[in-house]
Amino acid sequence: MAHRVFEHARNGRVRELSGYLDLGVPVNSTDSDGNSLVMLAAYHGHPRTVLALLERGADPDRANSRGQTPLAGAVFKGEREVVAALVAADADPYLGSPNALESARFFGREDLLELLEVPEVPEVPEVD
Repeated sequence: MAHRVFEHARNGRVRELSGYLDLGVPVNSTDSDGNSLVMLAAYHGHPRTVLALLERGADPDRANSRGQTPLAGAVFKGEREVVAALVAADADPYLGSPNALESARFFGREDLLELLEVPEVPEVPEVD
């Protein structure tokens, strides 16, 4: 059954996945690599599935065993709708390695940087 649940998240089968969750499968379940259901749905570009998981209490910041977060995974894959859903759920763009901001900058994804809404912090002059 666990294999099926993770496959539903990976393949964006929101109705089937929601059925399992509504029957009691923990929304923050992880596979052997530490990938949460929301990580799999985010990385594979399924915004409706990500939203269904978030609505049921999925942790948008839960990193896998490699230190990668769903938000950074979505940025890496260029999944704009998923990034927007995770940002709306208050996913932290500074978490993970590499984090979402680093990924967006590295891949030149200005459109995703705008979604992350991270204001530039002005440098504070040193005081003698």
